[in-house]
This record gives sequence, structure tokens and C-alpha cells, in this order.
Amino acid sequence: MIDFTDIQYLESGNQKQKRAFELLTRYQIFEKLKSFSPILAGTIPIELDIEGSDLDIICEVSNERNFLETIVVNKLIPDDTDVMIENVEIRGEKCIILNFMLEEFAIEIFGQNKPVTAQNAYRHMIAEYKILQERGNEFKQQIIELKKKGIKTEPAFGLLMELENPYEDLLKF
Repeated sequence: MIDFTDIQYLESGNQKQKRAFELLTRYQIFEKLKSFSPILAGTIPIELDIEGSDLDIICEVSNERNFLETIVVNKLIPDDTDVMIENVEIRGEKCIILNFMLEEFAIEIFGQNKPVTAQNAYRHMIAEYKILQERGNEFKQQIIELKKKGIKTEPAFGLLMELENPYEDLLKF
């Protein structure tokens, strides 16, 4: 299985993955976020991305102020970039989300006070990856087609696999 905790795998991936690796490396995103154990999650790592898919970077954030200061001090985001910062609560847990554009990529940095490998974004991606390995390319193409019709990734898996609650049921894989 691919080691998704190290973005090195992107370097030998498809064109979008190679471009993402180049961008993340050039801007030193993962080095600058190192103390927050960043992982690239979502559709690009498992090749389910479509036009407009973003780079989802998940982080372990126990201190929001320290996290934001680190981003500013390390100049993670270029000065002339518009950034949207949201504080949200997901299933009773506080989260911080930063959204911005970096060249042609929309980037979302998601922080939660939980180890990144225990966060649902990572767990969903791993489950989806394993299912894709088992079910093959035709299944993968069906997911991509559903996504092109506006259906999010987990609900697309839910439709094809007849899952009652795909967000919860995928975590069982």
C-alpha cells in the first residue's frame, strides 16, 4: 500500500499528482507545517479527483493560535493571497479550516485536535483506496462519473455500494 503520510509518492503519480508534488515542494508547505503532522488527504492522492478538486491537507492542531502564528511566521501563504479562515465544530469537535488558492490549486488546510491518521478525512481516504484496489478500474470510473455530476466522494461510494450512511459505513472498512 502507498505510504500516504509522505507526499513522495506523488512525484511518480499521474500528471495532477506530479504537479501537486511540485507545488507543495516548491512552497515547502509540508516542511512549514511539519510540527502539525500534515497529510495530503482527499481525492488527489487516490486518483479520484475531477476538474476543480482541491488539495486537502489535514493537520493535528491542539493550539489554534500557535497554528496560525506558525503559518504567518513561516510565510506559508504568499502575502497577496486571499485566505478564508473558518472555525467550525464537527461532531462536537472544534476545527479550523483555511482555504486559499496557490497557483492553479485550491488548497484547504484542515486542523483538528486529533492525530491525523485518526481523522475521518484520512480514514475515509484509506478505506476508499482499499475499496478501489479491490473493485478495480470500472468501479473507479463510476465514482468519477458520479463526482462529475456533483455527488461528493463518500455519497458516491454509498450509492454504488448501497451504504446507508456512507460517512459512517466507510469507516468500518
